[in-house]
Amino acid sequence: MLVRYKKNSEKIAMGLLSFMPQEKDIKKLRETILTYEINSNWHLFLWKKEEDFVGLIGVETSNEVCLVQHITVNPSHRGDGIGKQMVSKVQHFLPCTEIVAAQSTKPFLDKCLTKKEGTDA
Repeated sequence: MLVRYKKNSEKIAMGLLSFMPQEKDIKKLRETILTYEINSNWHLFLWKKEEDFVGLIGVETSNEVCLVQHITVNPSHRGDGIGKQMVSKVQHFLPCTEIVAAQSTKPFLDKCLTKKEGTDA
């Protein structure tokens, strides 16, 4: 289930973000979280599976385009289709007519969108 980020989930969000190579540094993690908290065009969501948060997607909106800035899944839950589900569900929260990837999320998002279209990639 996709839920909006709340301040009380900051440590969980930072933990999930730390799985992304460019977000390893604690200072960078804090800056990223702050961007989501103060910029009204940046939206952060967590994926909850049973009682645990296991995925995260961060989107920057501009008009009706959603740019996926961050997307990550806990390594023990990778391959379960969570990334694909997050991409699909984010459109229920935001007015996206198009979802595009930032350079850092392109490989992951391409994989999610390819699977979504029904290919085996």
